[in-house]
Amino acid sequence: MKILSVYDPAFKSYGQVVTGLDEAVSEIVEALAETPLPDGVGYVPEEESLQELPAAVEVSEHLFGGMPVQMGWCNGHNTKLNCLEYHRDSEFNVGTDDFILLVARQDEIENGMLDTAKVKAFRVPAGVMVECFATTLHYAPCHTNPLTGFRVLIALPAGTNTEKPMIEPKTPEDRLLWACNKWLLAHFTSPEAQEGAYIGLTGENIDIADLL
Repeated sequence: MKILSVYDPAFKSYGQVVTGLDEAVSEIVEALAETPLPDGVGYVPEEESLQELPAAVEVSEHLFGGMPVQMGWCNGHNTKLNCLEYHRDSEFNVGTDDFILLVARQDEIENGMLDTAKVKAFRVPAGVMVECFATTLHYAPCHTNPLTGFRVLIALPAGTNTEKPMIEPKTPEDRLLWACNKWLLAHFTSPEAQEGAYIGLTGENIDIADLL
């Protein structure tokens, strides 16, 4: 696997670099730097210190067209794929340090399964905001430096990644539903699979540790 930059043309199939919100991004990064840094991976859907920023209004207005938005974080240390998820909307990320996104495309899922050989890796520079399209499969970021780990903003429509709605399964996709607005494909070796997540990744559970 080769780690590409989000400025590489190949990233256009998965997302785009956000420009024009420099002041808001700087404000977010400064606040992110004060959030916890777990040894493993931690996730908070909505962080009060981020939600109260003036930048949260700009994210809602300029990136989500005025939709209610939650600003949370995914922080820690990680080099493995484990799972891939998608939402019905874009997700916006920015980090205090460089981080790596492991991504694939929703249209690469065949019969409810995705071969991890299709996964691509993209490095996001510190302080650069990126959009991951709704059709982009993604999961926890990976660090570029084990000493600094990663602190990454996760901006999504309000309610995403909260409690799973209790529904009667009616469509094939319902078996992937893992939380509100979160459809998940797990590798059989992942902790999520042990918790009952749908096993939808075949091939290697990618670990980029040797590439760093």
